[in-house]
Amino acid sequence: MKLVVIGHGMVGHRLLECLLESGARDLEITVLCEEPRPAYDRVHLSEFFAGRSAEDLSLVPAGFFERDGLLLRLNARAVAIDRAAKTVGVSTGEVLPYDKLVLATGSYPFVPPVPGSDRSDCFVYRTIDDLEAMRECGARSRSGVVIGGGLLGLECAKALRDLGLQTEVVEFAPRLMAVQVDEAGGRMLRDRIEELGVGVHTQKNTVEIVDGETGRHRLRFADGSQLDTDMIVFSAGIRPRDELARACGLDVGERGGIVVDDGCRTSDPDIHAIGECALWQGRIFGLVAPGYEMARVAARRLLGEEASFTGADMSTKLKLMGVDVASIGDAHGSTPGSRAWQYSDERRKIYKKLVVSDCGKQLLGAVMVGDAAEYGSLLQTMLNCIELPEAPEQLILPRFDGQAAPGLGVDALPAGAQICSCNNVSKAAICEAVAGGATSIGALKRCTKAGTSCGGCVPLVTQLMKAEMKKQGLAVDNHLCEHFAYSRQQLFHLVRVGGIRSFDELLHRHGKGLGCDVCKPVAASIFASCWNDFVLKAEHAGLQDSNDYFLGNIQKDGSYSVVPRMPGGEVTPDGLISVGRIAKKYGLYTKITGGQRVDLFGARVEQLPAIWEELIAAGFETGHAYGKSLRTVKSCVGSTWCRYGVDDSVGLAIELENRYKGLRAPHKIKLGVSGCTRECAEAQGKDVGVIATEKGWNLYVCGNGGMKPRHAELFASDLDRATLIRYIDRFLMFYVRTADRLQRTSTWRENLEGGLDYLKAVVIDDSLSIGAELEADMQRLVDSYECEWKRAVEDPSTRRRFRHFVNSDEADRNIVFVEERGQIRPARAGERAKTRPVRIPVVAKAGIQENVR
Repeated sequence: MKLVVIGHGMVGHRLLECLLESGARDLEITVLCEEPRPAYDRVHLSEFFAGRSAEDLSLVPAGFFERDGLLLRLNARAVAIDRAAKTVGVSTGEVLPYDKLVLATGSYPFVPPVPGSDRSDCFVYRTIDDLEAMRECGARSRSGVVIGGGLLGLECAKALRDLGLQTEVVEFAPRLMAVQVDEAGGRMLRDRIEELGVGVHTQKNTVEIVDGETGRHRLRFADGSQLDTDMIVFSAGIRPRDELARACGLDVGERGGIVVDDGCRTSDPDIHAIGECALWQGRIFGLVAPGYEMARVAARRLLGEEASFTGADMSTKLKLMGVDVASIGDAHGSTPGSRAWQYSDERRKIYKKLVVSDCGKQLLGAVMVGDAAEYGSLLQTMLNCIELPEAPEQLILPRFDGQAAPGLGVDALPAGAQICSCNNVSKAAICEAVAGGATSIGALKRCTKAGTSCGGCVPLVTQLMKAEMKKQGLAVDNHLCEHFAYSRQQLFHLVRVGGIRSFDELLHRHGKGLGCDVCKPVAASIFASCWNDFVLKAEHAGLQDSNDYFLGNIQKDGSYSVVPRMPGGEVTPDGLISVGRIAKKYGLYTKITGGQRVDLFGARVEQLPAIWEELIAAGFETGHAYGKSLRTVKSCVGSTWCRYGVDDSVGLAIELENRYKGLRAPHKIKLGVSGCTRECAEAQGKDVGVIATEKGWNLYVCGNGGMKPRHAELFASDLDRATLIRYIDRFLMFYVRTADRLQRTSTWRENLEGGLDYLKAVVIDDSLSIGAELEADMQRLVDSYECEWKRAVEDPSTRRRFRHFVNSDEADRNIVFVEERGQIRPARAGERAKTRPVRIPVVAKAGIQENVR
């Protein structure tokens, strides 16, 4: 069967996923996409201005279209449908035959018919191409106006703020988000938005756009007022793209939209319509979740199965410019006989409202502004018709008695309760996944897709996962090992609060047994993070793993690598000569690392102190390449040399590396500093990335390369140097305090309940009131830093550890090298007998050298 899909947006792509997941093998699918790129995430489109690229926003995995029977045509716009001939005409001139056709054409932005709306530097907010044009204009603008104060309008306003523009929102209605929130909620939302420096102009009817005096444009309003700005973005609603359907004679609604039945079929049974172009029972659904459900229904119908679209709940939860806003069900209380409870805190700018039935037993709707913590439980209460408690107002009122607020427990939810509406994931599906071994949020996301679209369901998914794990007798408390009934985070706080400085004391007070290879290195890392004691002190040395015990990275042949620190990648010619001389003297293999340092390979354990001594004498210190600690701060040359640089990236990188060197953490930490947005230091692939802007520094967090690369996320923009360092101090210490064992910042971020918004609240807003404490902890570590190599070579008892045999100074003669490309490498099996090994020096005793094979 030949299937043609017109449109490859989020809903069109979901249709393809549903068809392929069902194992459809008899379909020849051709997808027409008028854009130059395949489907991308429009829900998070504003993140394009926060540093995410078009590739980051893509919904299409690599290789998705590399299969038989599936063809994607980019830059191919459908221009006509011939229902009699069952063909689709394409802008390229081709004519494609079909047996079944799916219209997933979506919608287009409505631009009010205002004189001047077609002027240059006036935009709509819909595609990545639109955003690229806005970004270009924003670079030469000082101010921007968004016409439209709904969901998309406020998202767009955030985008303009991210561009560094003075931003104004113009709305025709008497309040922002008039569809979702009531008058009191709109007033609170306006206060919160204005506090962020965004101007709000409601009840404004734009009648004309002309040349401005203080900006390129002037908006004239019906009330006689006016507003000047440099750029304008229209976000005044959407209209269904039904022009193809109209032209070929399909039934369309009076106000637009392709009429569909419960099976998402149009008036022609061989043509389906899904998403924002479809009109079901007189309604257009402008959210992604209903579109996804339509895609699932259409896919099953195309495969000959029964399925029906029964409508969708339009409740929504968003964070608009950092402000939580949620709307559930009948938010305006339009149901006859309904009653409402309202809570308003004008000091904290929080507003909450419940709408209940006349009997007081059923929740009909809710509004939340400023705090939407109860969204998940209230939504499930409404959707599953769960009876309300006797005093429903307690569900939204704050508690001051130290007790938890009453709420809906996940056990009360039926198995069929829809937990993730975007991806149609039920409670039963999540419970089944937990039973199958998905016992972390990351694993549940991969297994069920719950929380992978808008993310609003993640708190409820977390509650459900933990409850189900407890039912199945699984450990929910994240114990470190059998010796400690605590997580790493709990153990960290026990050490810090209790002033514990040795493993024996920790084991005596909070553990049992003798300890193991899991808890000992963790305890050693915690001691170093809290007290910064020398890791090879007598009471700590036995806790370390092999790398930390010998302050070097053990290699496959039993030799070690030595990596001296070169802050920011900067090194003098004399420094390079010294490194080369030392490498040559000890016969070491040399290589430039990805972190802009020189790695010296092939050192035997007894050689390490002598090599360190010579490096220290040349002005170097340990680079901590062996530890779960700060590794490097990579930099470009910045404004010092580069004609594109806007700030001194090398100077900042050196400052950061010297500040955080030696910081012990749950896992290794890498930083990057770029002197401009050309990003030569690849800062957005680091745990902490910094990029210079014309107005300061942009801070990115929680990225990494490696096996599972993750793009860092924009954390804060246009920071001065002092604020930047303060935020990094807080971020790193909060990570050190709260991450699990061997957890990179990227994984920590993925599993952090509340995600990036919670992290911003802690670090930037100091929501936990621990900011000063985190900064003080970091400063104490900075002040007490000492080079571990220097301490090791100066302490006779520590130095004596560096030998291969406990009772002999003899070297390990099993370490054999051969020459390749002018340097050494470990001899492979079979080469030892055939190849004359390279002679390398050995230090038998301090100051005495001899050559051995």
